[in-house]
This record gives sequence, structure tokens and C-alpha cells, in this order.
Amino acid sequence: MVTRAGLEVPWLVPAVLVVVVVALVVGLLLRDRRGTTPVANTDDLRRVPALRAWRVRYRVLRVGVALAVAVAAVAAAVLAARPVTVQERTRELATRDIVLCLDVSGSMLEYDERVVATFEQLVEGFTGERVALSVFDSTSATVFPLTDDYELVTSELRRAREAFAGDDEDEQADVFRGTAGIEGQASLVGDGVASCTLLFDQYDATRSRSVVLATDNEVWGSPVYTMPAAADLATSRGVVVYALYPVDDDEFLGASTAAELRIAAEGTGGTFAVVADPGAVPTILDRVQDSQLTAMQVDPEQVVTDDDDPWVWLLYVTGLAVVVLAWRVRA
Repeated sequence: MVTRAGLEVPWLVPAVLVVVVVALVVGLLLRDRRGTTPVANTDDLRRVPALRAWRVRYRVLRVGVALAVAVAAVAAAVLAARPVTVQERTRELATRDIVLCLDVSGSMLEYDERVVATFEQLVEGFTGERVALSVFDSTSATVFPLTDDYELVTSELRRAREAFAGDDEDEQADVFRGTAGIEGQASLVGDGVASCTLLFDQYDATRSRSVVLATDNEVWGSPVYTMPAAADLATSRGVVVYALYPVDDDEFLGASTAAELRIAAEGTGGTFAVVADPGAVPTILDRVQDSQLTAMQVDPEQVVTDDDDPWVWLLYVTGLAVVVLAWRVRA
């Protein structure tokens, strides 16, 4: 990042300086030509100490007024020229797109807080990636689309985590909104993964596409997409699925649901891990970062900030000085 200070209209300052110098020269010339009117019998007065001191003060005050006016004029000129600070930032954007895909069915509720916290850890390691969050049960809902606005991302993830951590049904309902569209069915994982896969855009661009999926793969109902079919859809669109399986007991890893999820994720080129595994997040993050195809250099961004505070104070102080000194001269 390069920072520089400058003026938006720089020619104003020298123009005002010329005007001030000309005014001072003209004033001095007129003063010399005007001269003084002699008064008889005043020679002795010039030698009176009190009068001499008064004349010195008078001249000093007049010079002070002239200098204060000149400085105030320069300060006003600089303010009119608009002093600014320009920051030039060069950014490198990653070409990674990540969709965080969260199962919010009833069987997942006790794990959802931990899963969202895991997602927050993932986001902390991102630099320039675009991230989206989609939640699903019998139907899917997009919490936020692909974005690199990490303030929004962390805010929404925090809101979701706090909703799962608390007992406020209204907060949970807000997170679940749009996920219970089919009555009598739940946790249609294949449809949820398919919806997450379809969130990606810019298919004409060279970008890596990853889905970080958290689900127990317990399906209740008749989905349009089975998990293998959803994995095939992801593969056909160049999407890699990284699965997080929310169990704490290793004996569940032998279940058919876990095996199907592992096969589907690894079939797309992704990984399978348990939420409780402390190495799951770093592994997924490393794999996602390794999928970087190329980094895009964007045009430098210029941020212009007004930097006129010192000049405002200078104009205020010199303006006040002009008023006070002029009053003393008249007095």
C-alpha cells in the first residue's frame, strides 16, 4: 500500500501567494509615497520614552496584522485547493469459491453449533476467496451468496452459531427459514448438496469450486437427488466436496450413511472427516488452498481522504489573531 499527500487543485496556493506578495509590495510603496505631514514643535515629543515605546508597539502590531492576514490567506487557499491523503492499494484476489453447506435437520441440532464454529475457523484462514452459506432440510435456503465481504460472512456465521447455542426458538426459526418446504420429509441430503453445487457462478472463468458439507446423511423422505447422484452433479461441474461427519463416537463411522458420504466426497476429489477431529479443519483448509488455480491481480484501488484539519485550525487561529491585532491597532 502506497500513501501520499497532495492537493486536488494545487495551482490555487501559488496563485494566492502571488496575490499576497503583490498586495504587501503595493502597500509598502503606497505607504512610502504617502509619507507624513510635518507638525511644528514636535521634535521633543519623538524623544519621549513613552511615545517611542508606543510607536514601536504600533508598528509591531501592524506587521503582526499583515503577517496574520497573509498566513490566513495561505491557509484559506490550501483549504480551497483541498488537501487530501491518497492511499493506493494493490489487491490480489484468490480464484477459490467455497460454499458452506449445512444440514439443519432435527438429527443435526446438537452438532450444528460446533459445525458453524468450525465454519468460522475455516473463514479465518481465507484471504480473497468468495464464500457462501446454504442451509437445508427438506428444502434449501441461501443465507448469503458467494461474497468476499468477510464482515458479512463472520456476522452471519456468528448469528447462526448463537441461534444454535441458545434456546430462543425465534432465532432458530430465523436460521431455518425456507428449509421446511416439503411436509413430512427431512434431511434430503442429496438435494441439499445439489442446491449448494448450483450456487456457483462464473463457469466460464478459471476458478476452483469447493463445497464444505456438514451432515449425518440420515435421509427421511424421497429426494430428487441421491447422495451419489449429487456427487456426480458436483463432479460434472468441477465442484469438490469436503464432508464433515458430526459424530463423536468412532463406532458410527462404520454405518452405511457414513460410508456413503465418504465415498461420495472422495469421489469428487474431496475428503471425509469427523467434526470432533482437531485436524479436520486444517486438512480441509490446506486442500482448498492447494486447489488455487491462479491469482488475479486487480487494478490498484485509490482511497482519497480529506486531510484538512490542520489547515482549518490554522485558519481559525490566524483569523482570530487578525481580529485581536486589528482591534489593538485601532485602540
